[in-house]
Amino acid sequence: MLRYNSLSDLELVELLRTGDQNAFAEIYERYFELLYLHAYNRLRDKDEAKDLVQELFSHLWSKRSTLEPKTNFSNYLYTWVRNRVLNAIAHKQVEEKYRAALPGWISGTEALTDHRVRERQLAAIIEREIRALPPKMREVFELSRKSNLSYKEIAERLNLSEQSVRSHVKNALRVLRMRLGILLYVFFIFYK
Repeated sequence: MLRYNSLSDLELVELLRTGDQNAFAEIYERYFELLYLHAYNRLRDKDEAKDLVQELFSHLWSKRSTLEPKTNFSNYLYTWVRNRVLNAIAHKQVEEKYRAALPGWISGTEALTDHRVRERQLAAIIEREIRALPPKMREVFELSRKSNLSYKEIAERLNLSEQSVRSHVKNALRVLRMRLGILLYVFFIFYK
C-alpha cells in the first residue's frame, strides 16, 4: 500500500496529474494550514484567508492535468497565495479610496433600479475601453482577466513569451487606468 505522507512534493504532483485523489488530499493536509496562516497574517480576515486558500486548492484540482512538476512545489503554492493576497489588498485599497472620495454617492434612498442602470452604464464604458485596446493587447488582457488564464497558459496559447504576455497585461492595465480614471470621475460627477 502506497504511503502518501512519505512521498515528496514532486511525486505527489505527478500522482495528482493522473487524478489521484489521495495525492491531492496529502498535498491539502501538508499545506492548507501553512498557506492559511500565510494568507491570514497579511489579510487579518479568517474567512477571506480561508476562501483564498480554498480557491488555490480548487484551482490545483481543476488544472491538475496541466500542472508542471516544479522543483520547489511549495514555492509555487506560496507564490500563488501571495499574489492573490496582494490582489485582495489592492482591491480593498481601491474600494476604500472610492468610498472615501465619494461620500454619500450611494444613498439609501436611491432606487435599486437606478443602481443597476449605473452599473450597466459603467460596465459598458469599461467594455468599450477594453475594445479600444490594440488587438493583441486586448486579446491577452481578456484571456488574463476574463478567462483567468495564467501568463504561461496565455503564452502557450498565443505562441508568445511569458514576458511579452506580462508586458501586454501591464500596459493594458496602465492604459485602462489612465482612460477609465478620467471617465469614471466624469461619470460620477454627472450621474450623482
